[in-house]
Amino acid sequence: MKALCFLLLALCLLSRLAPGAAFLTGLGQRSDHYICARKGGTCNFSPCPLFTRIDGTCYGGKAKCCMR
Repeated sequence: MKALCFLLLALCLLSRLAPGAAFLTGLGQRSDHYICARKGGTCNFSPCPLFTRIDGTCYGGKAKCCMR
């Protein structure tokens, strides 16, 4: 009976970690948002402000990385 409870607990814990499995496939890769911020840019869904230029994308291509 104790073994059955332990297996059930392990199954519940593994099912909790399943959504994070996609995160593990990208291990070692930085998101485009992180790269933009690291270069000193900002991510904007709207057009870039005046005196800035587009220097890539953010959020999987849904936004623009704007740099001065």
